[in-house]
Order: sequence, then C-alpha cells, then structure tokens
Amino acid sequence: MRFASFEVDGKPSWGLVRECGLVGLDATMAARYPTLKSAIAADALQEVADSLAGKPADATIEDATYLPVIGDPDKILCVGLNYHDHRKEGGHGEVEHPTIFTRYANAQIGHNQPMIRPLETHTLDFEAELAVIISKGGRRIAEADAFDHVAGYSCYNDGSVRAYQRHTTQFIPGKNFMGTGGFGPWMVTPDEIKDLDAVTVECRLNGEVMQHAPVADMIFSIPRVIAYCSTFTELAPGDVIATGTPGGVGSRRDPQIWMKAGDICEIDISGVGVLRNPIVDEEAA
Repeated sequence: MRFASFEVDGKPSWGLVRECGLVGLDATMAARYPTLKSAIAADALQEVADSLAGKPADATIEDATYLPVIGDPDKILCVGLNYHDHRKEGGHGEVEHPTIFTRYANAQIGHNQPMIRPLETHTLDFEAELAVIISKGGRRIAEADAFDHVAGYSCYNDGSVRAYQRHTTQFIPGKNFMGTGGFGPWMVTPDEIKDLDAVTVECRLNGEVMQHAPVADMIFSIPRVIAYCSTFTELAPGDVIATGTPGGVGSRRDPQIWMKAGDICEIDISGVGVLRNPIVDEEAA
C-alpha cells in the first residue's frame, strides 16, 4: 500500500495512492484519523485502505498538491556518513557508532514543492536518502525486532546548506533552513519491498545522475540505526529516520556543484518512488 499527505480544496488531507490518483478519507474516517501519523499510531492503515475501496480519487497523481508525508513527526533523526563512498569522499575515518543529527518538521517540503536556496549562501547541496517511518515506538528496540517497528519507506532529500553545516562540528544549522527538506511523494508499506538491500538510492540534478548506490552499501543497517536511536530516545509512531546519503554530493565534486534557481532535483528510490523538487531562490523580505 501507498499513502500520501496532500491538499484537498486547499485543506490538509491524506489517503491512499492508487493508479487512478490520490483517494482522500471520507469525513468519518478523517475525524478518527486526521493525519497519516495518527493512523500509524492506531495501527489502522489497513482499515483506512479498506474504507476507501471504490471511492473516486480526489486528485490525479500528477496534479495533486503534496505535503510532507509525515507533517508532524515527533522526531526527525538523520544519519550522517552512512555510506562508505560518502565517508571516504569527505576524508572521514571509520566509526563504531552512527552519526546522528536532527531535522525539524518546519524545514520540510512535499513532492513538487520548491526547495529554497537561502539568502545567506549559495552552498545548497543535495542528499538522496531512504526515509524510514516508525510504526510502533519503543525504547531499546533489539536489532532482531527492528523491522517490526517500520510503518514504511519514503524518499528524502536532506538539502544541506554546507556553509552553515561547517560553521562548527555540529551539523544542525546547515540541515534546518526553511524549505530544504524534501519528503515524499508518499510512504510505501514494507510488504511492497521484496529485497531491501537491493533497493537503490539515486539523485538526479537536471536529469544527470549525481548519486547512485544500493541500500546494501550502508555502513550501519536500518535495524542497527533503529536499535541505536532507540537507546537514547523513545521512538514514537510517525517518527522519521533519514538513513544517510551515498557518495557524489555536490560539495565533494571538482568543480563543486551547488543547486541553484531553475534546477530540478529528483530523488529516485527503486520500489518507492521519485521525489521531485524545483529549486528557487529565497526572496528578501
């Protein structure tokens, strides 16, 4: 199953993705489960899908106004340097534990929404990532049980303002400029992914492949990351974990490649979908 968050008549909604388009909840179900996160928390995705059988689409897949898949996560946890080629291109040594930083929900944008290059610097970089969305939460989740806590997968573009990311050793400023976290177009439930290790993560900038790697190339596996994060915080339904980006980022190329106004950045994750965001310059107030 695939679920998306989107607007209907200018109001936030969510629902099922079918070939005919995006099918929003009826009033009764929307009152019970106002957001995708609330349905995940109630373990009600199948119930919602069943309720939408035969209901016409509210928008076509192409013309829908998409919102971030989870607009109100309790936490967005991001894994840095989680692919061998990305670690090496930055000159970083091997580490024993995942590098974790946080994003904030108000920095996110949905599929087809503009990614904003800020006024402060032109150093806006792309990072293609597989996003994991948590189903049931918990503390100290064992690696062997980690996939029981996954509601689904999505595409994430961890748009990074490198100048601010590198002001200090702390990543957070460069990862939280408004309108830089692309998240979408939808969430795919785990049953649709037959071989997670074979899933490929790709970034294209104006149609040219910048990054490409299989999930199998991760340094720390998804179960390892879930287990590690759940030791220091209690994961909650709807939490998002961006699992790291492959090598090929613009800042490590020669010459460097920065996203600029007029560019189109696409994050293509096999079996999941394609997240597309046009780049625009922030307008001065």
